Amino acid sequence: QLMKTATLDKHPVGGKSTHPTELIQKIQKGLRFSELKTLQDTLELPFEKLAAKLCISRSTLQRRKAAGRLSPDESDKVVRFSRLLRHATAVFGDAERARAWLKHPQVGLGGAVPLDYASTETGAREVENLLGRIEYSVYT
Repeated sequence: QLMKTATLDKHPVGGKSTHPTELIQKIQKGLRFSELKTLQDTLELPFEKLAAKLCISRSTLQRRKAAGRLSPDESDKVVRFSRLLRHATAVFGDAERARAWLKHPQVGLGGAVPLDYASTETGAREVENLLGRIEYSVYT
């Protein structure tokens, strides 16, 4: 488990080392299916559950697995979830606490689960704003 986190830190999906232009090109081309697997391992969510949160049907998931690539839209969501996971890990200090926070209802989101909220970019921004408030302890 620690190895997975270390691997993610070294090669984050759309990590800080990736230039925005490069990241946009990767998203447009479609991320490798393995990047979804990495996200799933790191979030410790069943594949079906993660796919549902990313709005990917079971049949589409099978096609993507066979093709080895995600669509640009799906890639965008994978990058978004990875970004939130990285932010939450930075705020809470470890992946375990970050995962727990992302998967459970939060009062600051009106009782919504951060990962459910993050299915849209607007929702993801709200999650990031909340993480920012927690980070700077403005949140009570």
